[in-house]
Amino acid sequence: MITRRHFLASSLGAAALAVLPGVSSALAQAAPIGSIKIEFAPTVTHAWGANIAIVRSELERTLVDLLGPSLQRGAGTRLVVNISSVWLASYAGGGGGGKPSDGGASNDYLESIATLYDRSGRELASYPILSTELSGGAGAWYLPDVDQRRLRALARNNAYWIKRYVG
Repeated sequence: MITRRHFLASSLGAAALAVLPGVSSALAQAAPIGSIKIEFAPTVTHAWGANIAIVRSELERTLVDLLGPSLQRGAGTRLVVNISSVWLASYAGGGGGGKPSDGGASNDYLESIATLYDRSGRELASYPILSTELSGGAGAWYLPDVDQRRLRALARNNAYWIKRYVG
């Protein structure tokens, strides 16, 4: 049985969603996520070629691990992560925290936008994320897979920030 109080509360709740964008963002965070999709800007795909598979798989795997129970396959909310920029510094050796020209460390970057959509495709919330890792943080710079390790570290960092916003 619907009481007048229940009807008014539900009507006010719907009106608040239409007027206050922060309310829909808060509700989006509470909704279970049904799927994750990773997309890349054409410039990233062109520049990084086969290496985008490393970023995609690491980001998806880490998000699945981090989201845990809030990831329910088939639920209505979709998480789409659009990667717009990936940049690895040319210097990946050890050293102090100074400028690369001084022999110090420099940073790698991954820029993305994590967007939540409802079942009908309406955007619920969007979070721009800039992940930064020390270029020397992925281990020995002289090993042949150093760039792949750096890309994985950036993808994991990005996943942790996404979890912070949507979790």
